[in-house]
Amino acid sequence: MRWYRDLYVSKTIEKKVGIIKWKINHNVGMIDIYVIALASNKDNLFDIIPSRELLQKGYPKKNMYIIGLADGREDAFCLIAKIVDEMYQKTGEFKVESYFS
Repeated sequence: MRWYRDLYVSKTIEKKVGIIKWKINHNVGMIDIYVIALASNKDNLFDIIPSRELLQKGYPKKNMYIIGLADGREDAFCLIAKIVDEMYQKTGEFKVESYFS
């Protein structure tokens, strides 16, 4: 699991990012935190994953590239809208992998 250097974060959890990252890295459960990662499927732009899913032993986290953390599902969708808008404003394209590499 890798973390984007300039992680996108919901405003409600900005001050807790360090603790949340530590908990995710150490398999500690959190109820309403969502992880936004680059898509594992080439047909999608992003994966929105409830952090509790990452607790599963067989979850494929090895190649996951996390670019954002959100406080709830609705916040995750709002954060993705912000990311996509920012990406399009800067590049004029929706090439997510090249934007985040």
